[in-house]
Amino acid sequence: MLRDLTPQAVFIGLLAAFVGFASSFAVVLAGLRAVGATEAEAASGLMASAIAMGLCGVVVSLRTKQPVSVAWTTPGAALLAGSASVAGGFSDAVGAFLICGGLIILSGLWRPFGRAVEAIPGSLANAMLAGILLVLCLAPFRAIAFDPLLGLPILVAWIIGGRINRFLGVPAALLAFILVVVFGVEFPPDWQAGIAASLLPAPEVIVPTFSLSALFGMALPLFIVTMASQNVPGLAVLKANGYVTKTGPLLTATGIFSFLSAPFAGISSNLAAITAAMLAGEEAGPDSDKRYWGTVVCGVAYCLFGLFAGVVIAFVSLAPSILIEAVAGLALISAFGAASLNAFKVEEERPAAAVTFLAAASGMTILGISGAFWGLIAGGIILALAKRKSA
Repeated sequence: MLRDLTPQAVFIGLLAAFVGFASSFAVVLAGLRAVGATEAEAASGLMASAIAMGLCGVVVSLRTKQPVSVAWTTPGAALLAGSASVAGGFSDAVGAFLICGGLIILSGLWRPFGRAVEAIPGSLANAMLAGILLVLCLAPFRAIAFDPLLGLPILVAWIIGGRINRFLGVPAALLAFILVVVFGVEFPPDWQAGIAASLLPAPEVIVPTFSLSALFGMALPLFIVTMASQNVPGLAVLKANGYVTKTGPLLTATGIFSFLSAPFAGISSNLAAITAAMLAGEEAGPDSDKRYWGTVVCGVAYCLFGLFAGVVIAFVSLAPSILIEAVAGLALISAFGAASLNAFKVEEERPAAAVTFLAAASGMTILGISGAFWGLIAGGIILALAKRKSA
C-alpha cells in the first residue's frame, strides 16, 4: 500500500482537508450554537465532527482502495443554523443527532436505495457535478473583484505554475494564498493571544434526551438534507470519475461514525461532493488506482484539525473566506471541464443534462434540499420521457 503513496496524493489530500474544513467550519459552529450549544459544547462538536469524518474517510478509503471522501453535513449545519432551539435544550438536539445517524445506517442497509443511486445515468451525474463545481470555480474571479491585490496574485501564481507543469498550478496558488494572508491581511492586535487561548478544546459529553418535537423538527429534516444534498451527490461524483462503489457499506460507515460522534455534540458525517471531486480527479495523480491515498491523507489532516480546532478557527478566521474559496476553485477547474464535457457528450441526453446542470448551479433550495438533488430528479424525468418517446 505504501508504494501507492505519491506526492500528488499527499498535496491534494492536505489541500482538500484545508479547503473542506476552512470553508465550512463557521457554518457548523453557527448551527450548533443555534440549537443551544454553549461555547465549550460547540468547540467539542466541531472537534468530534472533524475527527469522525477524518477517521471514517481513512477507514473506508483503505478498505475500498478508492478515493471516498467524507465530510460533515454542511447543508445540515445550515439547516440547524436556521432553526430555533428545541424545547428540551441541547440534549434534545444531541438526541436528534443520534437518531439521524441511526437513520443513515438504516439507509445503508436498505438495498433499494443503493440500487436507485447506482442507476443514475452518467450524463446526469456529470451534469450535477459540473453544476456543483461551477459556483466554486467562479470564486477566483470573485476574489479579484473583492480585492485585486489579494485575489490576483493567487490566480497569477496558478497560471505561472501551471505553465511550468500542470500539477504545479494548485501548489503555486496555495503558496500565494499563504503569502497574501501573511503580508496582505491586517491581523488584529490580540491575534496571538487569541490563538494561544484556543489550544486543544476539551471534549464535552452530552447525555442525549429524546422528544417528538426534536424527532420531527430536527432529526428527520437533518437526515433528508444530509442524504439528498450530500450523500447522493457524493456517490454521483465517484461515479462520474469512473469509480464503481457499493452504496450500502459507504452509507452505513458514515452513519456509524455519525452515531459515535453525536454524544460529543458532533453533527452527521456523510460522503463529500466538492472535496471528492478534488480527490477523485487527475489532480490527485494520473493513476486512478492510487488516488485513495489522497483521501487517507485528507482524513488524517481532518483529525489533526479537529484536535487543534480552536487554533485553526482562530488563524483561518484572520483571512477573508473568499480567498480560501479561490484556491479551491482553481483546484477544481480541470474537474469542471471534464465533467462538463462528459455531461453533454451524448446529443440525445443534452436537454436532461442541461436541466440538471442549471439546477445544481442555481443555488436554489426547496424544502431545505439543494438544487443538485432536484436537478437530478428533473433531469431523470426528462431523460425518461425522451427515451419513452423514442421507443
